[in-house]
Amino acid sequence: MNDAALCLWYGAVMKQMPSKAEILEWIEAHPTLSNKRDIAKAFGIKGAGRIELKLILRQLEDEGHLQKRKKSYRDPDMLPPVSVCQMLEADIDGDQFCKPLEWHGEGPEPVLLYIRRQTDPALGAGDRILAKLTAIRGQDHHYEARLIRKIGSNAQRLLGVFKQTSEGGRILPIDKGSDKEWLVPAGLTGGAKDGELVEAESAGPAHRMGLPKARIVERLGDPSAPKAVSLIAIHQHGIPDAFPDKVMEEADAHKPAGLKGREDLRDLPLVTIDPADARDHDDAVWAYRDENPQNKGGFVLWVAIADVAHYVTPGSALDLEARKRGNSSYFPDRVVPMLPDRLSGDLCSLHEGVPRACIACEIRIDANGKKIGHRFVRGIMRSQASLTYEQAQAGRDGNPDEQTTPLMDEVINPLFDAYEALKTARNDRQPLDLDLPERKVVLGDDGKVQSITMKDRFDAHKLIEEMMVLANVCAAETLEKKKTPLLFRVHEEPPADKLEALRETAAEAGYTLAKGQVLQTRHLNRLLKAAAGTDDAELINLSTLRSMTQAYYSPENFGHFGLALLKYAHFTSPIRRYADLIVHRGLISAHGWGKDGLSPEDIERLDTTATHISETERRSMMAERDTTDRYLAAYLSERVGAEMSGRISGVARFGAFVKLDETGADGLLPIRTLGREFFVHDAESQTLMGSETGMLIGIGQRVTVRIAEAVAVTGGLTLELLEIEGKPLPRGRGPRSNKPHKRKLVKAKRKKDRIDRKVSRKRSARD
Repeated sequence: MNDAALCLWYGAVMKQMPSKAEILEWIEAHPTLSNKRDIAKAFGIKGAGRIELKLILRQLEDEGHLQKRKKSYRDPDMLPPVSVCQMLEADIDGDQFCKPLEWHGEGPEPVLLYIRRQTDPALGAGDRILAKLTAIRGQDHHYEARLIRKIGSNAQRLLGVFKQTSEGGRILPIDKGSDKEWLVPAGLTGGAKDGELVEAESAGPAHRMGLPKARIVERLGDPSAPKAVSLIAIHQHGIPDAFPDKVMEEADAHKPAGLKGREDLRDLPLVTIDPADARDHDDAVWAYRDENPQNKGGFVLWVAIADVAHYVTPGSALDLEARKRGNSSYFPDRVVPMLPDRLSGDLCSLHEGVPRACIACEIRIDANGKKIGHRFVRGIMRSQASLTYEQAQAGRDGNPDEQTTPLMDEVINPLFDAYEALKTARNDRQPLDLDLPERKVVLGDDGKVQSITMKDRFDAHKLIEEMMVLANVCAAETLEKKKTPLLFRVHEEPPADKLEALRETAAEAGYTLAKGQVLQTRHLNRLLKAAAGTDDAELINLSTLRSMTQAYYSPENFGHFGLALLKYAHFTSPIRRYADLIVHRGLISAHGWGKDGLSPEDIERLDTTATHISETERRSMMAERDTTDRYLAAYLSERVGAEMSGRISGVARFGAFVKLDETGADGLLPIRTLGREFFVHDAESQTLMGSETGMLIGIGQRVTVRIAEAVAVTGGLTLELLEIEGKPLPRGRGPRSNKPHKRKLVKAKRKKDRIDRKVSRKRSARD
């Protein structure tokens, strides 16, 4: 081809080529059709013109107008129509925004408003979603994002101990039972030092058989430091532990509520009775004998609860943060509160001698503790005294101190007298009466575990519990009667399979839980009473607890099985539970007390709120349990090699769990340590049986163990079995094998069948 022909050819090609501006405009309008073939087809470019198109696209890429993603092009200052986003906190108006994780432009990051459909699940800050984006012009946001699917939560980050290597480092897990390590490339260590506790997130999948990669996002210091124990659980479970500036500013701006629109209750001798280390006081009580001659022997009870709804109004920054947290989380060394201290420790705490806003319930009961009437008021109260359980109990037992002496006749004795009546009603109702002593981790000034003690259980505790239960019933009944939406506290009856497992466990221990009747708590109490005071008491109590479903929150009422109540809602702890705040708002709306009651948004999202706060409650329980496990492991790490007594509390294919008598700690007996023989696991009877010796390991058996390992950072406790039911551990004759001889299995099965037949005969004889 000569020069003239070449010029003609090039001119023809360029004549059909679009300008750079036209290409960019088309890509913006068609973000899903952005590869070279689509662009060529749109502009009718064929043959040799595609070579020139490729050159133009490369120029646009070099100039920063386009970015190549695999085989397609897009404007780096525009987001792809389908993007991965991370949810942010809702703003003060309740709008939820999200952050694009694929933004590569040089300008400010675009603002994405999340548009939720009714069928979409509730999303919280940190959740990652795949979203469809629609560009919006002329608004205070640039895109609207609609959920395609949830792909994960950024809150669930990796927590571990950093070990430095020549190529960067590794993160060793702190989760009990996990052996998964993560590789940290040299550029992603975040300056972490060897042995530090770190928080990290995934930095990409592993290559073939290699370790997955991680990026360190925060350094948390020495993992062996006493204060790190609860911090590990807080980070591990994604519990928010720092309040945003807007929330703190809003809390600090509040002033104490005045008397306007409230009933003056300041002359009532209300008192608070709490643990000695209580951080807040959200309930106050008083009782006196009813002077009405038609209620001879009856009482009038007052239960006053902090009016948190006055300060935490719907849609405010405080409200959105409280809902996100769901509840306060309590650890041996700290509290992660639902509300800032300005509210939880000050304006909403019923301090002695200080006027405080409250919502109070006046309740009348008869001589047998049965409720015969109640009413709610919104008022101002002044606590006469802040007492501890120990003080109140000592006063009742005849040993009042300087503070309780002047309160005995008017306050303390009438409260305990009213409790005697409430006990009668409780005995008639027969709520589930589990006896599971609670252990308390006591820390020294240095933050280390000083001792593990049993929590005291006085009548003073039970008195407050019964009054709170009664007030909660009143709240549920009032709101249901006034047809006001609320969140019920629901506890459903045990499922049939768990009930059957409990029945079998009881039968093997020689007790009976009858079939063929509608289960009531009184039937379970009869079983618990039969085992009380025997070696089987803890086994029966634990087995009964395991048969229960977990309580949760719901806008629908399914009753509370454990308390044997038809209607029940949480009203008495709005400082530390969001559910109670919703109930308070319901009472405000139902009585027309003000504009700070239930909002339309509260009512619309009642279902999602119930689900969310049920999940945050479980999250806190798991974090608190993990923290206790770590403290117990730290405490026992100095006693490795010591012998202790305990009881088999669980059986699994890989071993058995033992609850130690002294501390209540749960340790693992790995199956590899039980003897040089094969063990047959029976999931139904929850037993392990040795194929050679016939040794049977089952729930409830008394054992003596040796502490083999206690790892504070994970909370892991490994034990070695020494004695079972007072007899030394038998040993198998041959080496341990994961593929036992068939004859051994047959022998073990025959022995198990004989035991089953024996149990069956005993059961038939009792029935």
